[in-house]
Amino acid sequence: MTILIWYPKCSTCQKAKKKLEELKVPFTLRHIVDETPSMKELQNWMKLGGLELKQLYNTSGNLYKALNMKEKRKEMSEEEQLQLLSENGMLLKRPILVGEHQVLVGYRENAYEEFAKIN
Repeated sequence: MTILIWYPKCSTCQKAKKKLEELKVPFTLRHIVDETPSMKELQNWMKLGGLELKQLYNTSGNLYKALNMKEKRKEMSEEEQLQLLSENGMLLKRPILVGEHQVLVGYRENAYEEFAKIN
C-alpha cells in the first residue's frame, strides 16, 4: 500500500495529494508530526529510494534554521541525525511518498506520474 506522509497545512503536500487522486493511486495519509517516521523506516526508505541523508532534511523549514542544522549536522553521525529526524517531523522534507518499489521525497509532478506507473 502506498503511503503519503504529509503535513496538511503544507501547500506542496496538498498538491501531491491532489495529484495522487488524479492519477487514481490508492494511498493512505500519515501525518508527519503526529506519526513521525521511525529511524528504521527512514533507513529503509533511504535504501529503497536511493536517498542520501541530506535529502531527508527540510532545509527551508523554521526548525532546521532555528537549530542551525546546516552546521550542526556536519558534526553529527548518521545515527544521531536519523534519531533527531525521527523525533522531529518538522525537520523532514515533505511530502514523503512511500510505495512498494520506490520512495520519493518532496514533490515533482513528473516523478509522481512515473511513480503511478511503477506502483
